[in-house]
Amino acid sequence: MGEFQFLILTVIILALLFDFINGFHDTANAIATSVSTRALNPSLAIFMAAGLNFLGAMVSTGVAKTIGGDIVSSANIVDEKVIIAALVGAIVWNLLTWYLGIPSSSSHALVGGLIGAVLISVGVTGLNWSGIGKIVAALIISPVAAIITGIIMMNLMFIFFGSFSPHAVNQNFKRLQVISAAAMSFSHGSNDAQKSMGIITLALFSGGFIEVFEVPTYVKILCAAAMAFGTAMGGWRIIKTVGGKIFKLEPISGFAADLNSSAVVFGATLLHLPVSTTHVVSGSIMGVGTAKRVNAVHWGVAQEMVKAWVMTIPITALIGALVFWAVDFIF
Repeated sequence: MGEFQFLILTVIILALLFDFINGFHDTANAIATSVSTRALNPSLAIFMAAGLNFLGAMVSTGVAKTIGGDIVSSANIVDEKVIIAALVGAIVWNLLTWYLGIPSSSSHALVGGLIGAVLISVGVTGLNWSGIGKIVAALIISPVAAIITGIIMMNLMFIFFGSFSPHAVNQNFKRLQVISAAAMSFSHGSNDAQKSMGIITLALFSGGFIEVFEVPTYVKILCAAAMAFGTAMGGWRIIKTVGGKIFKLEPISGFAADLNSSAVVFGATLLHLPVSTTHVVSGSIMGVGTAKRVNAVHWGVAQEMVKAWVMTIPITALIGALVFWAVDFIF
């Protein structure tokens, strides 16, 4: 019993650590555009994002249930060693990409880690392939949708405000970026924090600590707080990439990118689908940049980001499998 409780506690600690790292890793998603256009002071932007990440994380548990229930064929086949391996895989990848300043998906990392750990522990029958297909489809479609809607959003801005002085337009949109950054922070919390909620709830359910797969209130609060605290620590390496290396943003384009991203992410939350806010924000920036001029987007940077995205699930699956082997050998 002591070993079992130790493993459950390890799952909870690692899940909260994942949320914390997700917070500072993905801070750029919510505030990079407003910081790069100097609409918000960096410190103020980070603390605003932290507060709204917390509030967003408390609004729903639909994504948590998808993460906890749609990847594996049955919660009964998942033990704490599988979940520990999945979390370690995701954490290692997040830290590596953060250190290199590469925007990558925490969602992809967690899904990949869980897939690898289940494959090595149970085999292919342990995975819910239809559920995985739905999650992967959402992760792929969402940035493409963000690019398309970003182009539409920016073209609408040109139609409505193209006749005004560029200086006056940007001065006004610099103020409005506070609102769009707030919306992005809230939607980020509403989707991303739920991934750890789902993992912790899966561990509690499979361990018999809860009778039904419902996210307990204390789990919601812990995960929301961990993400908010991580956000407050900042993520400057990735802010530089998202905020300036993809496309040189102005206040009006930054507002369009944030508003578009928040709509796509929160829409996914309402549909109980986990998406990568990193992918969505990057897609939105590519979209608004393309609307201005196709060659205004630094497609070389975008290409490097796509490579990281493609590699995430296979690499984290491999790490998850190796960590499960090591944990199973020890325990």
